[in-house]
Amino acid sequence: MVIKILFSLCLFPQLVFSSNSLTEVKCAVLLHGLNRTSMSMNKMGREFEKLNYKVWNESYPSTEKKVEDISIAVGKGLDFCNTQSAESIYFVTHSMGGILVRHYFQDKMNDPIISKIKAVVMLSPPNHGSEIVDAFKNKSWFKWFNGPAGLQMGTEITSLPNSLKSIPLNIGVITGNVSSDPWFSYIFSGPNDGKVSVESAKLKEMKDFLVVPEGHTFIMNSEDVIKNIIHFFEHSFFIK
Repeated sequence: MVIKILFSLCLFPQLVFSSNSLTEVKCAVLLHGLNRTSMSMNKMGREFEKLNYKVWNESYPSTEKKVEDISIAVGKGLDFCNTQSAESIYFVTHSMGGILVRHYFQDKMNDPIISKIKAVVMLSPPNHGSEIVDAFKNKSWFKWFNGPAGLQMGTEITSLPNSLKSIPLNIGVITGNVSSDPWFSYIFSGPNDGKVSVESAKLKEMKDFLVVPEGHTFIMNSEDVIKNIIHFFEHSFFIK
């Protein structure tokens, strides 16, 4: 019997460890928001690791330079995924992290890496800017605290978020309608999460949109949000 098994393995070596060869290597790139660090995405990163995703979650200098300069963080995430021999790449962004993805990919849609990007989920992205920037962009304290990139997040038609090209990726957007910064409520005319209005979070090319009872600051830690992100990764729509 043993001889027969060994003979079969010699004839069909591809059968050895077949379960491993069929295991897809998935990589998740996490991008935090303005004035935050990778620590803000740690909980989510741990959840992905439990599902066997390779996870890139590193801080980038969100308040030191303009979006044009810091969007290279997206490329660093892709480089990591390539070193892991990832076959499928997924992005989760918070706040301005979504703008970095949009900026980075707007002129790279013919790059071969695009075929590996299966989904992008943006959390509370200021896709059309934030009224907070409109209200305080001329204040010295605001400039100091948020830096050059923060000042680019206005709602005017010429602002950077409103000037970016469409990126036809598989995009889902989740935003909140409970303010984490009630002292800014007077600035908004409609539902918002304290920093970004529900309407501003929307993106023309998005595949699905979900509003949850969360604030801007900690939306990434919501178990319901994380569950919906994973569902979008697998099915390209959110749980309603």
